[in-house]
Amino acid sequence: MSSYSPIGPVVGIVGAGQLARMSQQPAIALGVELRVLANAPDESAARVIVDTRIGDYRDLADLRSFAKGCDAITFDHEHVPTEHIAALTAEGHAVHPGAEALVHAQDKAVMRERLTAIGAPCPAWRRVSSAEDVAAFAAEHGWPVVLKAVRGGYDGRGVWVCRTQEEAAEAFASGAPLMAEAFVPFERELAVLVARSPHGQGVSYPVVETVQRDGICVEVLAPAPGLDPEQAAEAQRVALQIANELGVTGLLAVEMFQTADGLVVNELAMRPHNSGHWTIEGATTSQFEQHLRAVLDLPLGSPSMTAPVVVMANLLGGDDPDLFSRYEHVMAHDPGIRLHFYGKQVRPGRKIGHVTALGADLETVRARARHAAVYLTTGEYT
Repeated sequence: MSSYSPIGPVVGIVGAGQLARMSQQPAIALGVELRVLANAPDESAARVIVDTRIGDYRDLADLRSFAKGCDAITFDHEHVPTEHIAALTAEGHAVHPGAEALVHAQDKAVMRERLTAIGAPCPAWRRVSSAEDVAAFAAEHGWPVVLKAVRGGYDGRGVWVCRTQEEAAEAFASGAPLMAEAFVPFERELAVLVARSPHGQGVSYPVVETVQRDGICVEVLAPAPGLDPEQAAEAQRVALQIANELGVTGLLAVEMFQTADGLVVNELAMRPHNSGHWTIEGATTSQFEQHLRAVLDLPLGSPSMTAPVVVMANLLGGDDPDLFSRYEHVMAHDPGIRLHFYGKQVRPGRKIGHVTALGADLETVRARARHAAVYLTTGEYT
């Protein structure tokens, strides 16, 4: 049993990944004490947060023990069983977001049902249980059909773009319950990050463009370049409406497709999000501070940008694990670049950190971020 004695309010974060890790710095400034539930002592956040408890987020007994003494409980990921979250709330713990909201980020079919009901722009979709069901869906909406695992998919995992019934049959071999969506011929991908407090205050960050490669976000451009102001305002309105209708407390990231016919909601995440890492340096209030403010029901901070253009580039692990030896070049080449590492072992394709550049010209700022990211991960110049 830890002898740790907190001074300020305690926020318990279930999960000890990089999102919990990056919450530590704003927590220090706010006088908030963080506690994390980690699977192992070498996880990202466990390396930097004093009050780390080891346990299984799937075990209600572990969650109950972890929750004791916390003023608020929140999440680093969406994988905690919904019924466990409901049980903690019923026992008097302040859990944000609650089970009734978070289920919409855990279960894609439940999300689609609710978003359709509230009038949010969505693609045609249907629950399916066989390749024949997918073929029937395609007869109405055309091929290709996007099949998604109802639960558990992320970063491109659990998503199949099927062009034939035979390809659909291969997706069902995964054994996961699936749903079908009509393929959206999008022009680019956008994301809107909003925050909502328990008493209903809401704020929205500027709409950003996210650049994907192999289903993984590699770059975020803030604000989304060339986006019509009316469409940007509409994207923010939709995201705030979703947060309000679903009763979200904390952050909500709404991933959208921009199409020739307007906006389409793709995915939801109810926590700090990769599309918001740019806010650490690029916004008056970072997404991590904003989330802590929201779950403690404090007044929300300003989401305004600190520079005209901000670009965040993810660092994806490659074959060379020695990123630290390349610090010197990046820092000397561009003293304005900000580096963030997540305390994770380097593995090919794994998100191990990000870099952020700020400035006035998109092309220049983007080139700076790309140069730093490529050199750090490969040792090559761009």
